[in-house]
Amino acid sequence: MNPDRVAHDRRQRRLLVGLAVLFFAPIGLSFYLYYGHSALQPLGKVNRGVLVLPPHALPAGMLPPASTGKWTLITVTDGNCDALCRRQLYDTRQVRTALDRDMPRVQRVLVATGDCCDASFLTREHPDLATVHAAPDAPLLAALRVDAAAPAGRIYVVDPLGNLMLWYPTDAPPKGLLEDMKRLLKLSHIG
Repeated sequence: MNPDRVAHDRRQRRLLVGLAVLFFAPIGLSFYLYYGHSALQPLGKVNRGVLVLPPHALPAGMLPPASTGKWTLITVTDGNCDALCRRQLYDTRQVRTALDRDMPRVQRVLVATGDCCDASFLTREHPDLATVHAAPDAPLLAALRVDAAAPAGRIYVVDPLGNLMLWYPTDAPPKGLLEDMKRLLKLSHIG
């Protein structure tokens, strides 16, 4: 065999191995850093509300018929719509409005127990709001109970298929709800 030919073949093999290492090394390193090195895994969450895991379906027929196929923001109040209720209705209206072209994909529902609300106030300030009157032991309120606390004073997000997805405590800033809704509507192909 020709010594020049052997040297040429070695150079070609080294070049091929070098190219393979250049191609596969970043892939292998990224897998190692993500899956094999727990200190470097991403830890942050992107949602601002509290995820309902696993999401569960609300009882059929409990929400207004218009809610089928739409994302629904549910505000729950017990009895008269107090200052907290009015602030949450305002916040959900502003969030829905801020969704701009996606606004028609979202509806707002007020679930109220007992004697609810000033009808003239709701008609004047929230004409797009659907209202559902529910007994304190209604299946809808039981389905909204995600922990030991009563559902009143919280805002809930329901997907177009009727699944409870997220909830927000009474002190949650509306900006978090807006960010979550923008992300959900961007990623969702339903509703």
